[in-house]
Amino acid sequence: MKNLKYFRVMSRLFTNLRKWECVHLKVVFYRTCDKLITISSVSYAWKDFENDKEYIMKTDFDKPDLTKVTKTQKDTHKTTQCPISQFMSHHYRHFNAAVTLDASRAYKQHLENGGKMFLTMGGAMSTAEIGLSLAEMIRQDKVHGICCTGANLEEDVFNLVAHEHYVRIPNYRELTPADEENLFKRHLNRVTDTCIPEAEALRRIESAMLEEWIAADCMGKRFFPHEFMFKVLLSGKLKQYYQIDPQDSWLMEAAIRKLPIFVPGWEDSTLGNMYAAHCISDEIRNIHAVKTGIEYMVLLAEWYTQIASKGLGFFKIGGDFPICVVPMLHQDLRRPDVPLWAYFCQISDSTTSYGSYSGAAPNEKITWGKLGKDSPKFIIESDATIVAPLIFAYVLGW
Repeated sequence: MKNLKYFRVMSRLFTNLRKWECVHLKVVFYRTCDKLITISSVSYAWKDFENDKEYIMKTDFDKPDLTKVTKTQKDTHKTTQCPISQFMSHHYRHFNAAVTLDASRAYKQHLENGGKMFLTMGGAMSTAEIGLSLAEMIRQDKVHGICCTGANLEEDVFNLVAHEHYVRIPNYRELTPADEENLFKRHLNRVTDTCIPEAEALRRIESAMLEEWIAADCMGKRFFPHEFMFKVLLSGKLKQYYQIDPQDSWLMEAAIRKLPIFVPGWEDSTLGNMYAAHCISDEIRNIHAVKTGIEYMVLLAEWYTQIASKGLGFFKIGGDFPICVVPMLHQDLRRPDVPLWAYFCQISDSTTSYGSYSGAAPNEKITWGKLGKDSPKFIIESDATIVAPLIFAYVLGW
């Protein structure tokens, strides 16, 4: 590299002058995990022993434009891995660990081949702060659509505006019914070891959402649940309440990028319940101001038809709703040549023999016309709050 050559030349120049001696040398580097290393500055302290004087020389280099790294340099650097990826590659050799690494590599390869990835998310992943990695996945175009529960949709925003008021309870397994009742009296809604504050999170968001619901009702307009959330986030009306970096909110990033979002069964969520209450109280007169799950399926069918030819993968952290779009298009609409899902990975702790959809092995989906016999298929029987961030980190090159 040019900077490194400069460093070598200057070192030779000064060390060849016999009356000078280098008494201090400092080299500062620029380094990012997925780019090359380059020198930022070189500082010398040279001593002239004949005249008993010390001289300092510093040379600063311009910070490199990492967008202009040549293809050759990128290809050469692809073999260099960052700490998390390196750790996984070395240690994840067997059992669920090996499947995690295989799924990560296949995810990355799928994207490099020009494919797209669809993420489904159940459980309480937003309260587990999956946004810390998922927001970056969206930002770097590693996730191209999301299907999630109403709870995950809203809880990412709850965390955005009320994070400092959350209460963590490490010993939650030891709580008595009386302890739980005390949490209820304090208006703390517990999700495993984390309590969501009602006033600072739920009611604060309800107020902002109600304005949008009523406005749509008055104008005779209808929107999907995620579209209402996008409106609130992009309006900036919640900005004064932010308690985390909004770059760590996956829904904020999705709103900025207009990412396709699908939220079936939204009524089974806190905001869904609140919406129903406001309909009952006649504050909202058109109950259909919020579009329904069937309309989400129609929208999903249109989107899948447009994007699946590029190869659409399915990364599942709970939730089977969107995977059924393929047999619907093929078997119910009788459309020929409907592409199957091009990649499938499922993180689950559900047991297959219990007959649950969540525990169904990927091969079972072949019989339903969702996957092909040659589709890359992975099932990781583990905790998604541990595994998903690791896979995202690997794909991001962290």
